[in-house]
Amino acid sequence: MSVGGAIVSVPAATADGVESPVADVLWLRWLGLRAYEQVLDAMREQTIARSVDTPDEVWLVEHPPVFTLGQAGRREHLLAPGAIPVVQTDRGGQVTYHGPGQIVVYVLLDLRRARLGVRHLVEALEQSVIDVMADAGVGAVRRDAAPGVYVDGRKLASLGLRVKNGCSYHGLALNVDVDLAPFRAIDPCGYRGLEMTRTRDLGLEWTTLDAGRRLVDALARRLGRSVRAETP
Repeated sequence: MSVGGAIVSVPAATADGVESPVADVLWLRWLGLRAYEQVLDAMREQTIARSVDTPDEVWLVEHPPVFTLGQAGRREHLLAPGAIPVVQTDRGGQVTYHGPGQIVVYVLLDLRRARLGVRHLVEALEQSVIDVMADAGVGAVRRDAAPGVYVDGRKLASLGLRVKNGCSYHGLALNVDVDLAPFRAIDPCGYRGLEMTRTRDLGLEWTTLDAGRRLVDALARRLGRSVRAETP
């Protein structure tokens, strides 16, 4: 949903227009293909402007090719970025790659209102991927010392969050049909030689929107929420 190219918020309401309690709903927004910095600015602005009545939102988006460095990101992990831009960002974690064919799930949640700890949110995001993959007949796991989700030792989903004034933004990136070659130009998440995978290589013919909807449904179940959506 956009107005003049700008990302805008919507009220928490059910499909028939009746307002829903903000603490019980995840409002889902599909942003399509958007520049990373545009979405980053929108997340920051939304988080700063939040009030106790602001609905929790989940944004589904794809980005043009970009490498992003987390707060503690070290540039020696950028091995050969070439012409792909590098953006310093404020999430946790090291360096990763975003590009078309990867669905990014940004979670803009009031953690204090939900009485939700950061560790719980991380686990819910990871477990949502594991649940979705299990439903598709693929075994996926998390690693305690390396956030994200893995299949047969290869990384399928990366995770990084930022919490400001008790509210979260950033989130999870799932490789669906993304070109994996750019990951070889970095140490993904700071790990030399870490191999990546994607759902297409696991035999799943999903679109990014298919994968995103599955993830949001799984996350909502984990958080005990309902989803209100305006997606294609």
